[in-house]
Amino acid sequence: MSSSKSFSLAEDWVVVILGLGIVFLAIFGVIVPQPSFSWSNFSELKDLVLSSHNLQAIATQFVLVFIVAILGAALLGKSLKNLLVVFPTVYVLTMLALLFAGNSWVKEYNLEAVIFSLAIGLVISNFFKLPDWFKSALNTELYVKIGLILLGTTVIFGDILKAGSLGLIQALVVVISVWYFAFWVCKKLKIDKEMSLMLSSAVSICGVSAAIATSGAIKGDSKKLSYVISLVLITAIPMMIFMPYLAEQMGLSQQVTGAWLGGSIDTSGAVAASGSLVGEEALKISTIVKFSQNVLLGIAAFAISVYWSYSKSVDDETKKEKPTLKIIWERFPKFVLGFIFASLLFSFFISPETNAEIKGSLKFIQGLWFTLAFTSIGLETNFKDLFQQDNKKPLYAFLIAQTFNVIVTLIIALLLFQ
Repeated sequence: MSSSKSFSLAEDWVVVILGLGIVFLAIFGVIVPQPSFSWSNFSELKDLVLSSHNLQAIATQFVLVFIVAILGAALLGKSLKNLLVVFPTVYVLTMLALLFAGNSWVKEYNLEAVIFSLAIGLVISNFFKLPDWFKSALNTELYVKIGLILLGTTVIFGDILKAGSLGLIQALVVVISVWYFAFWVCKKLKIDKEMSLMLSSAVSICGVSAAIATSGAIKGDSKKLSYVISLVLITAIPMMIFMPYLAEQMGLSQQVTGAWLGGSIDTSGAVAASGSLVGEEALKISTIVKFSQNVLLGIAAFAISVYWSYSKSVDDETKKEKPTLKIIWERFPKFVLGFIFASLLFSFFISPETNAEIKGSLKFIQGLWFTLAFTSIGLETNFKDLFQQDNKKPLYAFLIAQTFNVIVTLIIALLLFQ
């Protein structure tokens, strides 16, 4: 028992070292070129995505993430021999997912790369028997947590000020009310605590990123995380298309519509797409409200980490006695500190000029780590594990919570932005 605990702590500190290492490399001028995966026809695919310049950027990026993966495996005492075969394979499959997601038709439906990487991994693992040594070299949790620390660089406290008081008030009311309602629904449907926390955060805060951050904070089951993310991405499509139409039928102003879209739709890409369908003002307000919710992610991840550390201690060890600060600290996921440090660093210490230079590269690498993680999840998961048992209950809970989210957000948007 103690060895697994120390291993877990060691992994979180390794993640902090590697994640912040990437951040400081970028700050000190080691900026990895950002490859392009956007294409709408085969001519663009050949001339832009598969150009020698773009392939060089993809290769440079591979060198960075491969070195980080090797350092991670070495610090965790894992086999490097297997990793030298497995990681390049995962990377190539991930590039394939990014290629699919970069298509202009796919972008219209806001299907993110993580859904393609998960699908590719699932197809391979379910149609071919992968050897145990291959699966043991997959390091999903490491990739997710490095991505989360890099996500901290995008959570800028100055965005709260930009959002203005109305955007922040709406974000606070929506996030708190929807989170508690979703958690209450999950409890009533007797859904396990792990799934409940991930689902509540995904519905109320900012979709995919919130689900991943919550899963990292509670050391969640990757299969449950995949299921929640699939729900988020699939429900975002009809919401993105039909909500602007409903807003028009109800005669809502652009400001109210923007606030409604920004507070209800779970993914930032879908918010931007639906906002732009309505108009310039709606796009601006929806983006501001979404920013405010994204900023709350760091606070939510910290609160969930403390809650989970405390509740696990009560459930597993001390039963009726209150756990000590020492037990809570031992169970607390240390990577959350790396996330908060990165957020504070970019909010108060990094100049806007430096941030403007490096944020594109860091944002892409952050997304890359998430996509690598979901390729890995797919490669180690069976279809029957992903869609087994009473998975209809989380689906019902998600749809009920999302409906509540849409109604509450509309009421608050009408009160604040009318």
